[in-house]
Amino acid sequence: MTESTGERRKRLGDLCHDISTAGSKNDLIDAINDALAVSAPVGDTATLEFLGKLYQKQDLEDLYKRIDRVAKKGLPDVWAGNTSVLASDAVAAAGRAAGAVGRAFYGGGQALLTFADALKDAKSQDGDGRETLHEALRMLGGKDGWFDDLYEDDDDEEAVRLNARSLASLGVGDMHKAAIAADDAAHAVARDLNKWVSEARIRKLGTGNLTAVDKLMLAETSAVDGDPVLNEILTAHDLERAGRRMDRLSAADRAAMDRMLAGSDSPQERAYLMKALAAGHSVTEIEQFQGKIHGHDPEWLRRHLTPVVTAVDSMDDEGLAPDGSNNNKDYVTFDGQRWIQGGDGSEGTCVASSTVTARAMVDPLYALDLTGGRSGQEDDPEAFKRRLVAEQHRLHTEGDGGDHWEGMGPDGQEHIADTTIGAATGDDYQRHDLDGAADRRAVLTDVEKAVADGRPVPVDVKGKDGAHAMTIIGQEGDKLQIYNPWGSTTWVSENDFINGHMGKAADSGLNDAYSVYLPTAQ
Repeated sequence: MTESTGERRKRLGDLCHDISTAGSKNDLIDAINDALAVSAPVGDTATLEFLGKLYQKQDLEDLYKRIDRVAKKGLPDVWAGNTSVLASDAVAAAGRAAGAVGRAFYGGGQALLTFADALKDAKSQDGDGRETLHEALRMLGGKDGWFDDLYEDDDDEEAVRLNARSLASLGVGDMHKAAIAADDAAHAVARDLNKWVSEARIRKLGTGNLTAVDKLMLAETSAVDGDPVLNEILTAHDLERAGRRMDRLSAADRAAMDRMLAGSDSPQERAYLMKALAAGHSVTEIEQFQGKIHGHDPEWLRRHLTPVVTAVDSMDDEGLAPDGSNNNKDYVTFDGQRWIQGGDGSEGTCVASSTVTARAMVDPLYALDLTGGRSGQEDDPEAFKRRLVAEQHRLHTEGDGGDHWEGMGPDGQEHIADTTIGAATGDDYQRHDLDGAADRRAVLTDVEKAVADGRPVPVDVKGKDGAHAMTIIGQEGDKLQIYNPWGSTTWVSENDFINGHMGKAADSGLNDAYSVYLPTAQ
């Protein structure tokens, strides 16, 4: 049976040690044969190259330019779709979608070509290593029998063994390097392809009850402020879940949703209604929600319903602060009041506080209860602070957190992730303990796929300063976006996550990620 790339990497790493420390001829032969039994990197590089080049030939630049020309001609205020979308808005959205599809084809093709090159090099290096191991075996000859073990090796035999061991160390070292390269390349292509698939957004809204124009507008609508590409209101998971729920509505509820969508004042209002449906709310609850948000401009909607906005320059490297955290942090605020544990950072409710903000990111009704109060109309930072802290305390108590608003055990954390975040995403959250870099590397693809789809992943970190809970909320390239309940977001690299540099999202006393909570569909 062929091992996974991660298993091959670990096994050959262990055999590097076994070969270099083999104390007898027979032990060395056994270790070499064990290394040769590890499977070589697998994959058809010619097929990968063909597919990569084929995808990159799908040039949509001309289509994008033609759509852009139409959008700039000053279309009349006519309506399209069942939900009364302005035709001009629909054309602009089509242009954005064409650009996104073009980027997806090119990016997906580039990912496959990069993987093919890395795999080709890894296969060559692995083959060289195997040939070196076979040469070492030829030097050693057959195994010694029990009679040979009664006598010590003479100097010539010992010299042959040591030379063979040195040669075998080089060979297994080449195989290990090839396994590392193949594993890294496999992770990178999986990460990139998952990301491009998640950005094929209109396909996710599978319901047959909306026109293509309606689906296009919902998929392409972003919150105001920040980078539009990084701030779509409906995530890939939202679109898929909303489509499924739309198809299961009764005729009466379906008619009510159609009326609400058609009566919306803006594409943003329409998208938030669908996000509420994705979050599991009933049509009656969504009608009440629309009554609170209807008539408000997109900036008001963004402030009240989207806690985290990703700035255009959020991934710029601005170095580290004296405490070891990134200088480039964006504060998560409502009217100047941070989404922060204890309202001012003084309490140890990091688990509950991370969970509150994660739920607010995926459920606009929950967010509005916190920002706008019972009426949904409030714009009072002090009142928001009181409600935020009360909700943090409620979840801290539900998760059996410690006295004086300090600490929470893993069982409690998993429980409130399920009842709070999972209740809105339809997921069951399960803890995965991470005992070092190999475990972090192994879980990374699943983490990145979840957050690329729009499903937050709680992460616990530890170090000389104790332990702390944060949430992974986004992924772009080889970077992860982290929400810290001290009231900020920032980006760390995959290598930071794997190799114990998570202090960049907190401080240098909290470097090691020791557990994550992954969502799985119920």
